[in-house]
Amino acid sequence: MPTSVCPECSEEVYVDAECEQGDRVTCDECGSSLEVVGLDPIELDLMEDADDEPIADDEGLDNYGF
Repeated sequence: MPTSVCPECSEEVYVDAECEQGDRVTCDECGSSLEVVGLDPIELDLMEDADDEPIADDEGLDNYGF
């Protein structure tokens, strides 16, 4: 089974041999959500949380601008 290194905690992360770029995995050691960004060699990067995305100017505001 291929492995890579978690960019958050530097521990070894096992990746499915059939993985494709864009697949998501979780580090068993620190629980970080990771994305496969490279295949040869396997390379992982931290996934951004949906909560971290900026809100558009008019998104999430009511009629009073709050």
